[in-house]
Amino acid sequence: MAAVTGLSSTLAMLDGRNRDVDNGSSLSSGSEDPKTPEKRKETKVGKPPRHHSVIRRSVNTACLEFGFASLALISPPEEQIGFLPVFRSDEHVCIDNLIEYLGASVKFSSPGAFYGVFDGHGGTDAASFVRKNILKFILEDSHFPASVDKAIKSAYIKTDHAFADSHSLDRTSGTTALTALVFGRSLLIANAGDCRAVLGKRGRAIELSRDHKPSCNSERLRIEKLGGKIYDGYLNGQLSVARALGNWHMKGTKGSVCPLSAEPELQVTILTEEDEFLILGCDGLWDVMSSQCAVTIARKELRFHNDPEQCSRELVQEALQRNSCDNLTVVVVCFSPDPPPRIELSRSRVRRSISLEGLHILKGALDSDVRL
Repeated sequence: MAAVTGLSSTLAMLDGRNRDVDNGSSLSSGSEDPKTPEKRKETKVGKPPRHHSVIRRSVNTACLEFGFASLALISPPEEQIGFLPVFRSDEHVCIDNLIEYLGASVKFSSPGAFYGVFDGHGGTDAASFVRKNILKFILEDSHFPASVDKAIKSAYIKTDHAFADSHSLDRTSGTTALTALVFGRSLLIANAGDCRAVLGKRGRAIELSRDHKPSCNSERLRIEKLGGKIYDGYLNGQLSVARALGNWHMKGTKGSVCPLSAEPELQVTILTEEDEFLILGCDGLWDVMSSQCAVTIARKELRFHNDPEQCSRELVQEALQRNSCDNLTVVVVCFSPDPPPRIELSRSRVRRSISLEGLHILKGALDSDVRL
């Protein structure tokens, strides 16, 4: 995707984002070393505050554009019957409490949250524009909130068209867009591009989105049906993703059907007590580790320190150690104030087999490139 940038431009970009978003923070992937084992042992696992947001600002000094993972927020409901997730995240562009954010302008029957990862290519204009406007188009859509799925699909297209009309911006730049909208126990993932959403479910990795690569069979068939070509894995020999917002030099006029689509694929999940956390990451993460490997690492770290900000930082650091050379953005959203519990089987079964948690750890290790 976008090329490696210089340190000064990266920090300036992140500093600009801090001025645009209230209660926001940013953390670029990079040189800040993770805690040593000696220091990590001193860390105490505790529950986060239950009635206000917790914000930790820090900026690392790596040179990867859009490489950041930051912000830890909690916004649980006061009283609910049965299980209801608590939202914690660590990414610069996020809203963990839609009711508080919107005030009286929109009425919701359940607590809500919104998160997004936008991986730009060919410049930063498209990613910045989509990041700032996608939620507005969702909330202003005529289908919202009666039909949220229709509102989100419509909002992606409207955001794409609005970017095309912004003559002061580089219309040839583009971005993938992965968003997560939560209402009560309903989690709605929308994806256009090769970012990925993965749910951690008692140690198992559940993929909630599909990577839109031109080589993917369904995307290849769609592209070829619309007259597009794939050369060495690139759409029309130019782009390594099959869906993106922006890139208007490849789309023609607004409203026309073309191989490069801005329409997202949606996945709705009803969260349960087994759903522990959500990982949103751009392809720089998934290029070097499997979904199960990322969930195994995240769960292990969350059991140790229960800090989604630190967890996302560790995933970024691990990706860098595995020589990821693409954009790195990681968002970790926890659905409980408690760390993930230890998974144990019954005594009789433990005598005969490996524990479920051990099995997932082993699978994650086998999926990854273990360095001895």
